[in-house]
Amino acid sequence: MTDRLMLLDSASLYFRAFYGVPDTVRAPDGTPVNAVRGFLDIITKLVTTYRPTHLVACWDDDWRPQWRVDLIPTYKTHRVAEVVASGPDVEVVPDPLEVQVPVIREALQILGIRIVGVAEHEADDVIGTLATDAGLPVDIVTGDRDLFQLVDDAHDVRVVYTARGMSNLEVVTEATVVTKYGVLPSQYADFATLRGDSSDGLPGVAGIGDKTAATLLAAHGDLPGILAAAEAGEGMSAGVRAKLAAGGGYLAVAPKVVAVVRDLPIPAVDSRLRPLDQRAKADAAALAERWALGAAMTRIVDTLDRIDTADIA
Repeated sequence: MTDRLMLLDSASLYFRAFYGVPDTVRAPDGTPVNAVRGFLDIITKLVTTYRPTHLVACWDDDWRPQWRVDLIPTYKTHRVAEVVASGPDVEVVPDPLEVQVPVIREALQILGIRIVGVAEHEADDVIGTLATDAGLPVDIVTGDRDLFQLVDDAHDVRVVYTARGMSNLEVVTEATVVTKYGVLPSQYADFATLRGDSSDGLPGVAGIGDKTAATLLAAHGDLPGILAAAEAGEGMSAGVRAKLAAGGGYLAVAPKVVAVVRDLPIPAVDSRLRPLDQRAKADAAALAERWALGAAMTRIVDTLDRIDTADIA
């Protein structure tokens, strides 16, 4: 098997699992385990379909970093359940999902799947760092378009996009981004900055949507090029220049918020997938019995058992 690294946007996937599997799936004590089962089945499907040799579950150690909020106070505001003065704000997470996250982490640890998070940073930043100069092909699994900025055909970095469901996964390459948005992946962060993103609380530049943002980037290359042309009064209408000027304060800070961090000091981790040894299998069986994970745990253990062979289907 050719070495390939898969990076999971973990929260994106366990939220999808939670809403995709009925909440009637419960442990003997009544605790819901639908997200746990669904998450394990998602990993099984991904490993079977894309055959990574290395896998990292990237984690939001801080889903809404203060340094991003300081730059754009509206950043993810609509997702805040509680403001915490001395630490990360509490995200709106349904109680039946919140109780399952520790079980998901325990399952990953037993299965030998590395969990990587970095203080004051989101999983996106962990993914950006691990995907950059990885030295092997990379598949990023997410439902978040922000990570399209990492797509890089030259280094074989793709996004496995989950927005249309696990039965309709889409492999996003440079051609996909160009076809959908009219910009290169290297321009996607500037594109998102200009048009805004309500799901992240980014207002964008008023009056500039997808089409205008793509047109400006095609003509001027990047945001600094656009702003230079606007200042010079060249290559765009007076109306567009006025809109950019009105959004000047936002444009001065938004690029840092939107850009995925690619240089976090993450220690090297052994992320290679391996069959479980007998002790780990016993631990997996015990966890499955305690939480009624049933066939979901059996399937992923069996898949890992075949990871060193050419056929894991």
